[in-house]
Amino acid sequence: MSSQVKPVRPGFGWVKLVTNILLIVVSIIWLAPLLMTILLSLRPKKDPLGQGNLFFGTGLSLENFRGALDAVPWGTYYIATLIFVFGLLIIQLVTITLAGYAFARLEFFGKDFIFLVLLIQLMIPSAALIVPNFATVQSLGLFDTKLALMLPYAGSAFGTFLLRQTFRQIPRDLEDAGRIDGCNWFGVLRHVYIPSSISAYLAFTLASLSAHWNEFLWPLIITTSNENRVLTVGLSQLVRTSETGALYGQIGAGTLIVVAPLLVLFLVFQRQFINSFLRSGLK
Repeated sequence: MSSQVKPVRPGFGWVKLVTNILLIVVSIIWLAPLLMTILLSLRPKKDPLGQGNLFFGTGLSLENFRGALDAVPWGTYYIATLIFVFGLLIIQLVTITLAGYAFARLEFFGKDFIFLVLLIQLMIPSAALIVPNFATVQSLGLFDTKLALMLPYAGSAFGTFLLRQTFRQIPRDLEDAGRIDGCNWFGVLRHVYIPSSISAYLAFTLASLSAHWNEFLWPLIITTSNENRVLTVGLSQLVRTSETGALYGQIGAGTLIVVAPLLVLFLVFQRQFINSFLRSGLK
């Protein structure tokens, strides 16, 4: 049999070229703030922004990084941030797994209505709940604690919705087989549903870590001690370290100190990051 060559549609090469150019332009626009932050952090303090070379000034210097490291106890903030984001992630994985399984497979009174209320939560900005959350934490005596940081985010409407949709795609036959083998509901959840939903868990993990690593307003309000404050709050302190006003080069250096772990993780795991969202059905 002779192989058939598919005809190339006229103009397809131009469409591909224009698409690539647009992608390059969008990428440059997206990278511009990060590149400007890097260049600003390497600009010598003695060079005003309005003088000298726009990007480098009279040369490159690391004095902004030294000033940022001396002004803020980054080590303490890093430890508090890691405890916050990973401790909260563990709590969320437990809560969204149980809630997702309940909404996907269990039958109980008012299930659809409760799930609708849960979805409505996605449309409520977290800033609108700061006052009641603060009052709750204060009444529990948890002010200025790491648990207070985690408490408002212990349940995730997004994660529950994601796992509910993922669990519903798993065939019932697998659950019936687990029941025949003597598993209870927890055994079925552990041996059937969780191993089949790794992509969804990875997608949620990446989203949770990136979102709460950048959390600022709630930690600023609910904490006062350095041991419980996170990196974003430490970054805001750089604005008040100079009597002459904000040192933009030092702020740029502090910004890079805060976002560096996320950038490294994304560069190392970018393929897994993209594939996890594709496999989980997110668009």
